[in-house]
Amino acid sequence: MSAPLKAGDKFPEGVKFEYVPVTDPDPKSCGMPQEYNASQEFKGKKVVLVSVPGAFTPGCQAFHIPPYLEQYNKLAEKGVDLVVVIAFNDSWVMSAWGKVNGTTQDSKVLFMSDTKTKFSEQIGWMAGMGERNGRWAMIIEKDGSITYAETEKSPREVTVSGAEAILSKL
Repeated sequence: MSAPLKAGDKFPEGVKFEYVPVTDPDPKSCGMPQEYNASQEFKGKKVVLVSVPGAFTPGCQAFHIPPYLEQYNKLAEKGVDLVVVIAFNDSWVMSAWGKVNGTTQDSKVLFMSDTKTKFSEQIGWMAGMGERNGRWAMIIEKDGSITYAETEKSPREVTVSGAEAILSKL
């Protein structure tokens, strides 16, 4: 396990997530999972990476992720190209969760599975509830530098990892 990332660090190489691209808005339709090489795909983009303990869970669905979707335009106005939401759920669950929340083929908010390289585990930001990711967020600049990286003290809180906290740091 590496040390948690912090402002001033570079986003590491070799980080891969898994996702199912949205080709059909029906949450019951299932595509095939694909590998997403975040280390490569994030290059040249300003990315907000958000981790949650689990898809469809009360805190994540009610308080954490909807504000990111509702305020994406404000994030984009501040230079954000992409918001990526990760959890330990498999890529089909993450895809269905994205669809239920209104993501489409053209969305700039992507829902991905953190089971490929277990990034949250690598940086030590787990929820303390088995294999579940912790609740955290980071801002990755176009040059790969991290300008914000904070984790919640409790997985039940949404303070430093919420959309408002990110907007205030952009």
